[in-house]
Amino acid sequence: MNTTVATPAQTGLKFRHATHADIDALVALVESAYRGDASKRGWTTEADMLGGRRTGPEDIQGCIDRPRSVILIAERPGAAGEDLIACAHVAEENGAGYFGMFSVVPTQQGGGIGKQVIVEAERLVREDWNLTAMRMTVIDIRDELIAFYERRGYRRTGIKKPFPYGDERFGEPKRDDLRFEVLEKAL
Repeated sequence: MNTTVATPAQTGLKFRHATHADIDALVALVESAYRGDASKRGWTTEADMLGGRRTGPEDIQGCIDRPRSVILIAERPGAAGEDLIACAHVAEENGAGYFGMFSVVPTQQGGGIGKQVIVEAERLVREDWNLTAMRMTVIDIRDELIAFYERRGYRRTGIKKPFPYGDERFGEPKRDDLRFEVLEKAL
């Protein structure tokens, strides 16, 4: 399998850290990638497992305002300036990088954008924060998504975390067997 990742120059992507001015656009992007009918146009949808919201303005603001935490934005030049095409929350947690809230516009998924976002997030954690590992949590029944991360060097740790049933900030479960697994990669 070809695991070549296009560089930002090849994809036309530009990376920057989100500001408060980006909050509404980020909420819309994350929701479109994970919830509702729009998300079903991409392969990262959770719409069959979870209803309700995926994130909200207060969550995004909290990520932006927290020390050693950024929301990495990927943009591509468009007709009206720069178009928000992807994002990921990157933070320091327990001595390692944390990667979450990873979203790519559903109609743009599968074209290498996500791979480039992961590479940039790993670079930030390794070079800017001098951390030696990146971790994430993934719903453990999402085999295709876990396989995607494994192809990028992440490994299943076997560490499981309960899904926060009853906390609507994480969505409204449509199943009773949801839980998270920690994935990790040495950087």
